[in-house]
This record gives sequence, structure tokens and C-alpha cells, in this order.
Amino acid sequence: MKQLKTGVIGCGKVGSFHARAYAQLPGSQFAAVCDADRARAEAFAAQWGVRAYTDVERMCREAQLDVVSVCTPHPLHANPAVTAADCGCHVLVEKPLAATLADCDAIIEAGERGHVTIGTMVQRRFYRPCMRIRQAIDDGKLGRPVLGMVTMLGWRDEDYYHSDPWRGSWKGEGGGVLVNQAPHQLDLLLWYMGEVDEVYGVWKNLNHPYIEVEDTAVAVVKFKSGGTASIVVSNSQNPALYGKVHIFGDNGAAAGVQTDGGAMFIAGMSSITEPPVNDLWTVAGEGELLPRWQEEDRAFFNSVDSMHHYHAQQIQDFLDAVAQGRKPLVDAAEGRRTVELFTAIYRSTRDNAPVKFPLK
Repeated sequence: MKQLKTGVIGCGKVGSFHARAYAQLPGSQFAAVCDADRARAEAFAAQWGVRAYTDVERMCREAQLDVVSVCTPHPLHANPAVTAADCGCHVLVEKPLAATLADCDAIIEAGERGHVTIGTMVQRRFYRPCMRIRQAIDDGKLGRPVLGMVTMLGWRDEDYYHSDPWRGSWKGEGGGVLVNQAPHQLDLLLWYMGEVDEVYGVWKNLNHPYIEVEDTAVAVVKFKSGGTASIVVSNSQNPALYGKVHIFGDNGAAAGVQTDGGAMFIAGMSSITEPPVNDLWTVAGEGELLPRWQEEDRAFFNSVDSMHHYHAQQIQDFLDAVAQGRKPLVDAAEGRRTVELFTAIYRSTRDNAPVKFPLK
């Protein structure tokens, strides 16, 4: 397989996950990194033995990159992604795709203009229990998905928000729990349930007076398929409890996954405390398989470097998609759907009214 020349934009905590994958995956020739802070870019580059830049266009052209990852803070995704795409690079953007729909559309338009692939990083799709639910839906084992539930009850303390200057502000982070912690579960809900028709939502800041953004949000979602869902996401439970996505079909069967348990994973700051498992499975004739799946999935999860394995899996899928000229598992359009969902919750709170899709 021809190696693709790869680079990373944004030399912070999550950037190190992409750098490690690009340095180790056989389809990648890791060549360059870029950061607005020259000293940080040079230190990061020295760690990985690559070239350092402070200008995205110069990096893409001089290093002749094929693929770049954008790992900057959420409101700063669009500019480097558009610049890289206009240079002919394929671009993988950390979740969420952007903090606003306008930025999402600018990124997507740049990909179309440059005939390059744009992907969104949501590595929890690659968890075995999450894949199992998607396969059950594809195989018709749930009938038509008619009810979804997202419950994410986590905790972020004051030290977390002080760990980076951009955290906890509308300008720096683009939002709170909806933008930073919940996109994985929101993405799974949309992957399982389909296109949204209408959302009514409310966000609050319950016990984090030192931040501007929400620490909690709830919503009711109506889907174009006729299905419905509830969303409850929060960073206000100390200690953190879990993150779960449950799907119920019109044939009475149900499937669920606990994606996160205990203290929530923070890239570069903490490890994953509990393996993801299917915590609900009532598909006819398969209920007795659940304990075995849980045992197997825990064993597999503990056999790999779970902090990096799933990032590497999605990055490998993206590299393969570029090499093969196919769509990656999660492209920019998929990433935009999550941004549209949390944007609808913000607008619904602002207007105290349901929000119809598509959003303008």
C-alpha cells in the first residue's frame, strides 16, 4: 500500500493521539505538525521526529501532505480545515466537526471544491458493542427503531476547566457538555435513529458558576421515521456515573450500550475507567448471549491500549477511504448532523419553542 504523507494541526492533548496513530499506522508517513504557538509546535515536532510549522498552508504545500488532522479547539476547526482542503489535503476533524453550522458548511464546501475527503472523529462508533447495535438494526432484529435514549451523567471539576484557557467559554469552546462531552453519544443516537424532524430542548448551568456555558441539557427529539428520543446529558454529577445509548424497536426488542462508566475519559488527562459493553439486549433468541458478549468485549478492551486503539482504528479507516476513493465511516455530513442537533437545543432554549429541521 502506498503511504500517505500525514500531518497534525493543533499540538495539544488530543493532537498527541493523532500523532501517535500517524507515526505507527503502516499506511501513514507522518511528516509535519502545525500550531500557532511556535515553541509548542517545535517541541511537539521534536517528540515525533517531524517538521514544525506555524502556517497551515505552508505546511501542507512544503511537506506535500496528503492527509491532515485538525485538533484545534472547536471554534477554530474551520479555518485550518478549509485551508488544508484548498491545498488538496484530505482532512480528518476532531469532534465536533465545528461549533457552528456555518463553519460546518464552510468545511464541507471546501472539501467539495477541492475534491477531497473530509471526516469527523467519533471513535466510539468503533467500539464492538456500538457496532453490534448498528448491525442488529441493519439486520432488522429490532424492526424499526422507534425510541432512543441518551443518558450521560458525568462530572467536570474546576481544575478541568482551568486546564486549558479555551475551556468553559462560548468563544473558546463553543458550548459546554453538548459540544465537548456529549457528541459521541449524540452521534450514536443519530447513527441508529436516522434523520431528525424536530427538537425541543433546554440547557442549564446547575453547579459550575465559574464557566459561561451549560453543564446540563435535556431534549426531546422527533425523527422523520416517526421515532422519538430523549436526551439527558450533564457534567454535574459527582462522582460521574455513566454514558449510555439505548434503542428500542417496534417489534418490542431493545439494544443498548454503556459507552462510558465511572470517571469520564479526558484526552491527555485521564484513562478510560470501564470497558464499553452492551448493557441491554432483548433481541429474540439472543438474550442469553449478553453475558458472553460482555465478557468477550471486556477482555478485548483490556487487551488493547484502549486510550489509543479506537482513535487508530478510525484514523486507519480514514486513510483507507482516501487510498481507496471511498467514503469513510464518518464523513463531514455525518459530523454536521451532530452540530445541527446541539445547535437546535441551544436555539430551542433561546426561543422556548420546538425547532424544525433542517436548520437555517
